[in-house]
Amino acid sequence: MTAERIPTEHEEQRELVRWFRQTWPGVRIFAIPNGGHRSMATAGRLKAEGVSPGVPDLYIPAWGLWIEMKRSKGGVLSAEQKDWIAYLESVGHCVLVCHGAEEAKARIATFLDEHPCHKPTSKAPF
Repeated sequence: MTAERIPTEHEEQRELVRWFRQTWPGVRIFAIPNGGHRSMATAGRLKAEGVSPGVPDLYIPAWGLWIEMKRSKGGVLSAEQKDWIAYLESVGHCVLVCHGAEEAKARIATFLDEHPCHKPTSKAPF
């Protein structure tokens, strides 16, 4: 018997971004490329430019919403991620930690229900 393959965090995030952009085409979402393996030279340049470990994976500026994606099973927050989440919440931002794309979709819907001022209109913001 073969164990069911658990999608990677990359696959989960890619699915969420695809769904989000189809669902709300006038609302921008972007990734914060903090993860991944890099050479020491590249890591040093990025750190000097302001890259900071632990910043959540995705941001939706129109809603002031950050999303930290994890695999649907097995993903845990690092100490740096916990610190960034606590900081962002302390300055009034909303942060969702989501295990898998399906959970993220549901949590975004709940966020919009609980924060009606963030509900997108049918018109693009520009």
